[in-house]
Amino acid sequence: MSKDATIVAGNGLERRYGEGDAAVEALRGVDVEFERGKFAAIMGPSGSGKSTLMNVLAGLDHPTAGSVEIEGVEITNLDDKDLTKLRRDKLGFVFQFFNLIPVLSAEENLVLPLSIAGRKPDPEWFEQLIEKVGLGDRRTHKPAELSGGQQQRVAIARALVSRPAVVFADEPTGNLDSKASDEVLGLLRRAVDEYGQTVVMVTHDPHAASFADRLLVLVDGGIVEDRGAGTADEIHDVMKAVA
Repeated sequence: MSKDATIVAGNGLERRYGEGDAAVEALRGVDVEFERGKFAAIMGPSGSGKSTLMNVLAGLDHPTAGSVEIEGVEITNLDDKDLTKLRRDKLGFVFQFFNLIPVLSAEENLVLPLSIAGRKPDPEWFEQLIEKVGLGDRRTHKPAELSGGQQQRVAIARALVSRPAVVFADEPTGNLDSKASDEVLGLLRRAVDEYGQTVVMVTHDPHAASFADRLLVLVDGGIVEDRGAGTADEIHDVMKAVA
């Protein structure tokens, strides 16, 4: 992968929790790069280190050893203030639990990261996003007045509103029925195809992973598969083989 194409890179990533005999090695010397404008899915059995890897790459957790670069910026040694700024300016996040503020409308939740940063959304992009995620008639609704799928669509629009370098999605369909899941995954896929967005998604669901371009499989803190995603059935077989 050329340097220009690489948007996120992790080198020699280790993450150890605890000390001595009780220590758990969540990541064991992981080297990984993610390409600009692509959709990658990270899978692995429970406890394989997939969420740890995402959290380390996104600067939400510090590696015990190794380094992370986002758009050429080494983030591992940034202080909290610079790291917070980098996350705000460069990264979008979508979580399993939608993390919307109950007292704010869909529209207010959507622009919240920009509001906190003292910035206004690009009006044209904002309207385009509202339309793309199908929230035109829901913009003034509070989260409690929205279905799970609609709440997650707000969360995705919120992740995209600042046009981040990377969107990290952690089990984004874990709380949704299959119809809402497909809508959310279709949205992430379109963000990649139409806007050139980079998406890195952790999932346990082969169907969700089949929307991606690339599949990474972790076992015991190391990458054991790195390949094209393929169909849900193919991914299921890969996961069965490593289980």
